[in-house]
Amino acid sequence: MAKKMGAKPRIGLLGTGPWAARTHAPALAGHAGVEFSGVWGRRPEAAAGLAAASGVHAYDDVDALFEASDAVALALPPDVQAPLAIRAAEAGCHVLLDKPVATTVAGARAVTEAVEAAGVASVVFCTLRFAEPTARWIEERAADGGWFLGEAHWLGSLYGPGSTSDYAASPWRREKGGLWDVGPHVLSVYLPILGDVTDITAVPGPDDTHHLVLRHASGASSTATLTLSAPPEAAEAALTLYGTGGRAELPRWDGAVGAFGAAVDALVTAARTGEPHACDARFGLRLTEILTEAEHRAATRT
Repeated sequence: MAKKMGAKPRIGLLGTGPWAARTHAPALAGHAGVEFSGVWGRRPEAAAGLAAASGVHAYDDVDALFEASDAVALALPPDVQAPLAIRAAEAGCHVLLDKPVATTVAGARAVTEAVEAAGVASVVFCTLRFAEPTARWIEERAADGGWFLGEAHWLGSLYGPGSTSDYAASPWRREKGGLWDVGPHVLSVYLPILGDVTDITAVPGPDDTHHLVLRHASGASSTATLTLSAPPEAAEAALTLYGTGGRAELPRWDGAVGAFGAAVDALVTAARTGEPHACDARFGLRLTEILTEAEHRAATRT
């Protein structure tokens, strides 16, 4: 049975890596409307360190953290996240998931089915759907309609020459590349504005680069170039729409902590009202389906 959100919901954190330490933990610790109920990690010493820095308890037993929480936020590799999200849902905890939910359709579907069976709320933290001013821009462009074409490129330099990013040590990012790491961001903008993807063409580029051409339910088409291997001098994220209203460029956004706080608010609202959020586990499943198809189509071209 899903837990009821009290006046100050208890939210725990699963994960201790750079993303958890820089985004999730500060957002939860600084959120006046929730109680940060504790940290669990696969490395107990890292969990202890992050918990101490956040002024909360570290849990060695993840089930104990579920018991002490009304909801949990997950900052884990996707295929570690999925089974733990299922366990959290079965324990009645609402879940704030990271993108991608899983890197297999079966894994993402299992999360979605567990969430729906337990009746818990879910939100997938696609940063642009919660950051200001991008969240407002997406809502406004979806209301405008009349879009003919979208063009996007997300050129990350995580694996570019001279990179010293802590995220470069992530095995799942190394294996799955920009398609799976930054692809969800681009899709999370395109789908609410242009509609679901109905056809995909995918071509591999240098290193982990993928070039996508997408057809959408609205009749519009879009393109996306995704990579984590761009030279640092070329790193950039941009998305432009063209249509009857002219040209619209996705605005810049600043940081992820505030956006994560907005995602926390969205989860609490969904849990209290029973109204699913547009960016929920089922949306996360659709992202995994699209990325899996794109990966398959690119592989057949090699």
